[in-house]
Amino acid sequence: MLTVPEMGLQGLYISSSPERSPVPSPPGSPRTQESCGIAPLTPSQSPKPEARVPQQASFSVVVAIDFGTTASGYAFSFASDPEAIHMMRKWEGGDPGVAHQKTPTCLLLTPEGIFHSFGYTARDYYHDLDPEEARDWLYFEKFKMKIHSATDLTLKTQLEAVNGKKMPALEVFAHALRFFKEHALQELREQNQCMLENAVRWVLTVPAIWKQPAKQFMREAAYLAGLVSREDAEKLLIALEPEAASVYCRKLRLHQLMDLSCRTAGGGRLGERRSIDSSFRHAREQLRKSRHSRTFLVESGVGELWAEMQEGDRYMVADCGGGTVDLTVHQLEQPHGTLKELYKASGGPYGAVGVDLAFEQLLCRIFGEDFIAKFKRQRPAAWVDLTIAFEARKRTAGSHHTGALNISLPFSFIDFYRKQRGHNVETALRRSSVNFVKWSSQGMLRMSSEAMNELFQPTVTGIIQHIEMLLAKPEVQGVKLLFLVGGFAESPVLQHAVQAALGPRGLRVVVPHDVGLTILKGAVLFGQAPGVVRVRRSPLTYGVGVLNRFVPGHHPPEKLLVRDGRRWCTDVFERFVAAEQSVALGEEVRRSYCPARPGQRRVLINLYCCSAEDARFITDPGVRKCAALSLELEPEGCPENTGTSPSRREIRAAMQFGDTEIKVTAVDVSTNRSVRAAIDFLSN
Repeated sequence: MLTVPEMGLQGLYISSSPERSPVPSPPGSPRTQESCGIAPLTPSQSPKPEARVPQQASFSVVVAIDFGTTASGYAFSFASDPEAIHMMRKWEGGDPGVAHQKTPTCLLLTPEGIFHSFGYTARDYYHDLDPEEARDWLYFEKFKMKIHSATDLTLKTQLEAVNGKKMPALEVFAHALRFFKEHALQELREQNQCMLENAVRWVLTVPAIWKQPAKQFMREAAYLAGLVSREDAEKLLIALEPEAASVYCRKLRLHQLMDLSCRTAGGGRLGERRSIDSSFRHAREQLRKSRHSRTFLVESGVGELWAEMQEGDRYMVADCGGGTVDLTVHQLEQPHGTLKELYKASGGPYGAVGVDLAFEQLLCRIFGEDFIAKFKRQRPAAWVDLTIAFEARKRTAGSHHTGALNISLPFSFIDFYRKQRGHNVETALRRSSVNFVKWSSQGMLRMSSEAMNELFQPTVTGIIQHIEMLLAKPEVQGVKLLFLVGGFAESPVLQHAVQAALGPRGLRVVVPHDVGLTILKGAVLFGQAPGVVRVRRSPLTYGVGVLNRFVPGHHPPEKLLVRDGRRWCTDVFERFVAAEQSVALGEEVRRSYCPARPGQRRVLINLYCCSAEDARFITDPGVRKCAALSLELEPEGCPENTGTSPSRREIRAAMQFGDTEIKVTAVDVSTNRSVRAAIDFLSN
C-alpha cells in the first residue's frame, strides 16, 4: 500500500514499489508547519524486525548508582574480579540502629543555589541551621517522585525546595549525580591510582514503570553531571530496578534468603531452616563487621534456589521502594539462563512515602491543615526533625511490637503551636477526634501499635491489590515464587500482610537478606552483562503518522484528501511496535528515508504512542505525539557521495524497542557513514 508521511513534513516523496518512483506529497496536508522534509522509501523488507548483536563499550569497572526516593547509594565491581561487589563506605552521620550503606536522598544548596552537601551531611547541617537562616537555604528531599508524577515532564520542569523556592529539576538531579560521581571516583582512585575516568561503565537505576521521558530525563541529568559525555553515551546504562533485583536474586544461596512461608504462626521468628555452613557464615559476618571492607561475594554461577528452577519456570519481583512499587514477571530461559519478560512492567505510587503522607494527614487532623502548612513553610528544619523522628518509629512497627510508639515533637513545634493557637498541643489532642494518639509529659506523641499499623494500610493494600491483579493476567499464569525486594520490603508490616494475603494461594514469598541493597547489587551485575534480560514487553504502541492511498469503504470519508487527482487518507497510524509485543534485545525496526530537498541538513519525524494495540489513526482517542526522531545529515556533495541524486539520498534508520531505553541508529546508504540520530521524549 502506498504511504506518505504527514507528520509535519514538507516536500515528501515515497514509493513502496521496487522502482520507488517518486510521488509528491500533497502540500495541503494538515501537518505542514515544520521546515524539515523526508521521504520514506519503504518499510522494513521483512515482516519481522531484524536483530543484531548490541555492541558493548569496553570498561574496567562498573559503578552502579541506586538513586532512590528516600535513600541512595552506589556500589562497584572490577571487570577483573566481577564476583566481588564493593559497597560504598560508611557514610558520615546517620541514625542509630540504621544501616549506613545508603544515605538519605537529601540535597542542600546554598541560598545562591550552589551545591553544599548531600545525604546525612545535608540533612544534619540543615537541621542545625538557625530557623531564620534555614528559610533561605534550598533543601530537597524525596524529589525523585516528582519525575514520576509529572505529566508534562520537560528539561524546564521545576522542583520546589522545602522552603518553597523553585529551581530547574535537571539541575537538582545533576547536583546529586555529580556528588555520587566524585565520591565513587575518589574511592576508586584510592584502590587504584591508575584508574581512568573513561574506563568506568556507569549504571543508573530507575523504576520499571517510568515512561521514556523520565528515563531520558535521568540520562540528561547524567550528561549535565559529567558522568559521561553524549559522545560516550553507551558508557551509561539505565537499569530497571526490579530487573536489577531479579539479576541479583539469581546469585543468592539459601541462607541469604528469608522464606516467609517458613515462619511460625506467631509470625515473628523463622521456622525450621536448612543447615548453614558455619565456617562460611562466620567468615561472612567478619567481612560485614569490618569497618574498612564493604565487599560482598556473589556466586560465579547461580545460587541454590535458582539451581532448583527449570526451564520455563516463572516468578515475580515486587520492588517496594520509597516512592513506587514496581512489578515484573520473568520466565527462565535455558541453557544460558537469560530471562524473558512475560508482562509489561506495572505498579504505582505505593511506596513507603505513602506512610509518611498518612502520618502528615494525621497531624493535620489533630493540629489543623493550615497550621501544618504554615509550620512546614516557616520552620522547615524543624519539620525535617519531625519526619526523622517518625521514620525511626516507622521502621520498628510490626506485629511483634505491642507497646506504644513514642514520636518526639521538636520544641519549636510545641512553641510555634502555642503562639499560633493560644493553647498547647495537649489541648489540641484532647479536642481532636483522634483517640488513638495520646500526649506524653516527656514531649512525645504516643501512638498505639494498632494506630501505627493503620497508617500503613492504604499503601500496603495498594501493593497487595496490584500483585493480585497481575497474578490474574492470563500471560502470567503459573507464577509460584514472589521476590519481595526494595527498602520498603524490610518492613515487618508489609512482609506479614503480603504473606497473609498471598501465602494461602500457594505463592512462595521470599525476601533476600539486606533487601534494601538488592537492587544496588543487581545493578552492578546488570552493568557487567546487560543482555541477561533477553526479551521485554513494549509498554506502549509506537508509530508515525502517514498518508495512505484512500480506499472507499475502508477509510472514513472525513479523512479523504484529494491533490493533483490523487486520493489520500490522512492521519494513518503506521505502527512500529505494539503494546504488549515481545521484543528481543537487539531487535530492530528499520525504515528508510531520503531528504526531500537538496542541501537539507536535518530530518524531523514525529512519533506517536498509545496504550491500545489496534489504533488506526493518530487522531484516535488515547493516541498522542510523544517524541521526535531527528536525523542530522552531513552536507551533500562530499567525495564519498557516489553521485546519487539528492532526492534519492537514502537514510536508513534502525530503532530498538527491546532495551531499557528506546534507541535509534542511522546510516547514510550512499556513503555508509553513520548519521547522528536521536529520539527526544522531552520536547513535547
